[in-house]
Amino acid sequence: MACPPIIATATRPKMAPSMAFPTARLTAMPSRSRKSPCLLAPWAPSPVSVASSSDTSGKKTTSLLANDELHSAWRQLCAPPRGRNLEANNGTRSGQISGFFLMRDYAERFGELQSDGSYTFSAARQGTIVGLLSVGALFGALVAGKMADTVGRRITISASAFFTCIGTIIEISSSHHWVQFAVGRLVSGLSIGSLSVVVPMYQGESTPAVIRGVIISSYQLLITLGIWTAEMVNWGTESKASSAAWRIPNGLSFAWALILGVGILFLPESPRYAYGKGRVDEARDTIARLSGLPPHSDGVNHQIDDIHQKLEQENESQKAFQFSEIFTGPRMMYRTTLGIVLQAGQQLTGANFFFYFGTTVFAATGISNSYTTQIILGSVNVFCTVIGLWIIKRFGRRPILMIGAAWMMMCFLVYAFVGHFALDNEDPMRTPKAGSALVTFSCLAIAAFAVSWGPLVWTVNAELYPLRYRSTCMGLATASNWLWNFLISFFTRFITDAIDYLYGLVFAGCCAALVVIVFFFVIESKDRTLEEIDTMYVRHVSAIRSGHWDTQDYRQEVRRRSEARSEAARSDGRADNNEA
Repeated sequence: MACPPIIATATRPKMAPSMAFPTARLTAMPSRSRKSPCLLAPWAPSPVSVASSSDTSGKKTTSLLANDELHSAWRQLCAPPRGRNLEANNGTRSGQISGFFLMRDYAERFGELQSDGSYTFSAARQGTIVGLLSVGALFGALVAGKMADTVGRRITISASAFFTCIGTIIEISSSHHWVQFAVGRLVSGLSIGSLSVVVPMYQGESTPAVIRGVIISSYQLLITLGIWTAEMVNWGTESKASSAAWRIPNGLSFAWALILGVGILFLPESPRYAYGKGRVDEARDTIARLSGLPPHSDGVNHQIDDIHQKLEQENESQKAFQFSEIFTGPRMMYRTTLGIVLQAGQQLTGANFFFYFGTTVFAATGISNSYTTQIILGSVNVFCTVIGLWIIKRFGRRPILMIGAAWMMMCFLVYAFVGHFALDNEDPMRTPKAGSALVTFSCLAIAAFAVSWGPLVWTVNAELYPLRYRSTCMGLATASNWLWNFLISFFTRFITDAIDYLYGLVFAGCCAALVVIVFFFVIESKDRTLEEIDTMYVRHVSAIRSGHWDTQDYRQEVRRRSEARSEAARSDGRADNNEA
């Protein structure tokens, strides 16, 4: 979704004529073939303890109330309507379009009639319909941060869902004007881009440290589940001869968005946002509610003290926030650049590459139905993302990101060389061994992405920034994700026409670079509060040794400041009493 990277290409270089589907060609004859390669499915353009803290001896504690971990995690994941449907909505929007181009009624309405009676989508028309979602998402991501700071996280999410409803209505009401359908996707893109910023932000600010990685990573899980659902619905409706074939799947987005837009209003506001607006009691009650702790327990007090100290430090200048501060603030150039690079890196891991070549590769093993290919790859994606939630909770951020990138790099190397030198592109069924190898490494690469760069980038991006800069920085970083989403989806078709499977070497190089970037620049933030993570960056804690950073000094500083505030409050109270 990841921001769902969208590839809806319709041609494959060097295909046999019997298999080729040039520019999404559909004939106007009554019968339908289910054996055409498809436009490949897009890959999806994130309580126990209140915090990970240290006791007075400086030893790190990952839980203040370990007995309540399952109870609190269940609250976070399942409290209705916990907003989980918003990620499914994003995935559904992204997973639909690849199947639409293969549907007869859709092609007859929005394609171009050829002299032989067939309907085609030119590269420009197809690219515009697909790409405008990414363009809208890019702009939605850029404006979401300011809106979230102005009206709050919940209202921004609700308003964004409203734009999805508008976009869906525009698309469904399209009759024969492809431009209208494309405009509908542009409007929906504004919603998706905004949600891709504010939802991980809301989750990160509301979730206890011990399960924050799992909760934010569930954003990616619901995206992949939404894509898989869209693929299944497309498979169920594609045989219909009427517009119901594509209007029914499209209508699902309206239902998801409506539930989200109304349901999110019944959830509490982010405690950090509420505290920043002076609503201290609301923030305290929200932390207590989500953590399953009494409002004035030590765990809640620790969290409130952390938030207060960071806000106090951020607001020392007493100046209104300026955009330039995301580069000039404490270690902010480092963090802003890192967030942009990581979000771009999620796209540059090249997950789309495997979807793009999927139909040809699966044809070598006897599977040539486009929708079947989508469902197989989508099922691997969903299953491995579920496993990834446990892996993230167990092993942290850095090792998973590095191993995932290295794993994908090896898959790309095998894929590129076997695909270019061993697979018969004219008739893949003549080289079944090469096809089987490529199918295996396709699934392995998708598995690696699903447990690492797919979900974890959202988590790391939500943890990088202090509250004063968080919304702006997350918006900018997420916009870079959508920008690369669009660039890769638009240019992949032209690049693969020229170098076919060797395109994988480009992504192999990107994965190798990402291993180095994570090793030297990304700190380990597992089980740490957002305030502790901010302190680690400000104090220039080495990324390599960050997993062993001791919070003793930080905790003592927070305690001293808290005691000083309490003493000042008592002194003020005594002075007032004396005057009275």
